[in-house]
Amino acid sequence: MQRFFWVTLALAACETRPAPRPEPAQGSSSAIRAPSRPLEFIRITPGAEPVDAIVQRESREAAAYGQHLVVYVGATWCEPCKRFHRAVEEGKMNDQLPPTRFLEFDLDQDGERLKAAGYRSRYIPLFALPSSDGRGSGKQIEGSIKGEGAVAEITPRLRKLLGER
Repeated sequence: MQRFFWVTLALAACETRPAPRPEPAQGSSSAIRAPSRPLEFIRITPGAEPVDAIVQRESREAAAYGQHLVVYVGATWCEPCKRFHRAVEEGKMNDQLPPTRFLEFDLDQDGERLKAAGYRSRYIPLFALPSSDGRGSGKQIEGSIKGEGAVAEITPRLRKLLGER
């Protein structure tokens, strides 16, 4: 019995486990972490914080996860917005788009602060790429058709915006 104890103790001492990978420092993009989902919506609640500050912070986070960052503007009453949102949430777009973090703003609640940060459009949904200072870059797509074909109409335009074919 005593011999079994020493053999077990020796084997346990020899067991090796990989060291946990450290998290990158805040603002660091040297290490890429895996996002919980390849496509995700980050709902931005209405408030006083300037949109460009939010976008800069989220841009660093998206870079750490190897994701594109897109400012997404929709509304509760927008049919194409609801259809696209649902398709992403259900994982139907995972194979259609590169890893992307959509910063979700509501036009009715955030319209003024979006305009102040240079995110303007005539139609929604709006998908806009931010510039490095967090403001709108002017690279964007907007609007879609109503009905079943909305997501299929948005997808190739969004892929092109993200630099995909």
